[in-house]
Amino acid sequence: MAVDATAKQPVDRAEDRPAHEGLGIKTGDAVSARTSRTKVKKRTFSKVLIANRGEIALRVIRACRELGIQTVVVYSEADRDAPYLKLADRAICIGAAPPSQSYLRADRIVAAAEIADVDAIHPGYGFLAENADFAEQCRDSQIEFIGASAESIRLLGDKVAARKLAKKARVKTVPGSEGVVEDMEQAVKISQEIGYPVMIKAASGGGGKGMRIAHNEVSLRSGIRNARVEAENAFGDGRLYVERLIEQPRHVEIQILADQHGNRIHLWERDCSLQRRHQKVVEESPSPSINDKTREAMCKAALRMIEAAGYFSAGTVEFVMDKRGNFYFLEVNTRIQVEHPVTELVTGIDLIKWMIRIATGEKLSIRQKDVPANGSAIEVRINAEDPAHDFRPSPGRIEEFRPPGGPGVRFDTHVSAGYTISPYYDSLIAKLIVHRSSRDEAIRCMRRCLDEFHISPIKTTIPVLRDIFNDADFANGKVDTGFIERLLARKAQDGGDA
Repeated sequence: MAVDATAKQPVDRAEDRPAHEGLGIKTGDAVSARTSRTKVKKRTFSKVLIANRGEIALRVIRACRELGIQTVVVYSEADRDAPYLKLADRAICIGAAPPSQSYLRADRIVAAAEIADVDAIHPGYGFLAENADFAEQCRDSQIEFIGASAESIRLLGDKVAARKLAKKARVKTVPGSEGVVEDMEQAVKISQEIGYPVMIKAASGGGGKGMRIAHNEVSLRSGIRNARVEAENAFGDGRLYVERLIEQPRHVEIQILADQHGNRIHLWERDCSLQRRHQKVVEESPSPSINDKTREAMCKAALRMIEAAGYFSAGTVEFVMDKRGNFYFLEVNTRIQVEHPVTELVTGIDLIKWMIRIATGEKLSIRQKDVPANGSAIEVRINAEDPAHDFRPSPGRIEEFRPPGGPGVRFDTHVSAGYTISPYYDSLIAKLIVHRSSRDEAIRCMRRCLDEFHISPIKTTIPVLRDIFNDADFANGKVDTGFIERLLARKAQDGGDA
C-alpha cells in the first residue's frame, strides 16, 4: 500500500513526526572498538523498512520476501511511480526529490519506521548506509539496524583511526603520516621523508572527495589547501593525512561475513581496479592479478582487521596493490557493496539474506572451508551518462529497453521501458553480471551481452564498456586504476568515439 505524505493522512505522514538532530558523521578521536554484544538475544523480523531506492531497494525486497519478511519502502516525490514500490507491502513518501529532503533525512526515515511498526531497517548502500549516528538513532528507537554497529561504523569511517587499528592488527598500511597532519610544515616534512609523489587524503573521505596527488612541495601545499576545503564541504571534516602514492595500483577487496557471536569468514576477493575518477566501473572475482599465496595472505589480513574492530555483518576490507605485488590496507566499507553480486555468483551465498540473519542474532552456519569459489564472475555498471561529452548525466525517459539474457547472466535493475531517469540521484541504472567457468569465457559472454543490450534514447556507458572488453590488455589482466583514463585518451587521440 502506497502512502502519500502530501495527502491528508496524518497517521502516514513521516513529515508530521518530530524531527531529530541532524546526522553528520562525528569526528575527532576514534571511539573504542566495543562493537559486539556480550549477550546476543535472538530476534525474529516480521517487517523490515528499506531506507534506499532503485535496484538495491528491489534487491532487499526480494531477499526479504524469500525469508517471509514483509517490507516497507520509503520514497521521494521523484520516485513516486517507481515500479518496485508495488512489490513492497507498504510504501511511505518521506519528502521532495533532493536527497537532503528525503533519503538523507534520518528523522523522517525513523519516523516512517515507527509509523509502519517495523522491526528493522536495511540501509542498502549510499545515503545513510555508513552513517554511525543513523545506526545509533535506530538503536535508540529500538529498531534493529541491519548492518554494522554504530561503533564499528564510526571507528572504521575515520581513515586515520582505521589505519592505526590496521597496524595493531598486523595489517600493512601504505607508508605515511601516523595520524592527521596538523599543519602545512608537518605535511612537507612527512612528504620529504616518505618521498614524492604522495597522496593527500581526507580523514573522513570517500568517493574521491578530499583527495589530491602531489609530485613536489609546490603541488603539496596547493593540494593540502584545496583538499581541506573540499573535505570540509563534503564531510564537514577538514582533517587530512598524507601517504606515499602507489603508482599503477591494483584495487583488490575481500568480502567478509561476521556474526555477533565472534564467528567470521571471508568470501574471497574481488578485483575492482577498473575505475574512473575513483568510481568503480568493472569488478570481477577471482582477481587475475594475484596468486594463491597473495590471496591467502590478503584474506587472513582482512579477517584480522575485522576481528580487531569487533565487526559484525557483511563488510569489505579493501587493499591497494603495487606493481611488485605488495598489498596495503586501504579502508573498510561497513555496508553491502554495489558489486556484491560478483561474490554471490562465485560462492552461491546470498549476502543480503545473511545480513538480515546476522542482525537477528543468528550464528553463521557456513564454515570457512565450506566457502566455494566456482568459476569467474564479472560485473559492469551501466550508468546514464554520455561518454562523448565527458560522461555528463543523461537523465530522461527510457523509450526502449532490451536487456541481455541467457545462461549465467544476472541483471540487477529497477528500470524498464517507460521509466524516467531522475537527475537527482546517482546515474547507476543497472548492473550486468555474468558467470562462467573461466575468465576468458566470462569475457566472451560479457561482450555478447553488451552487444545485445539496447537502451534508448538516453545515453549510457555501454560504448565504453564494449571498448574495455575488446581491449587486449584487459583480456590479459594487464590493468590498474588508471587503465580507463588511458583507454579514453587513446580513443580520443585516434579520433574515435568513446
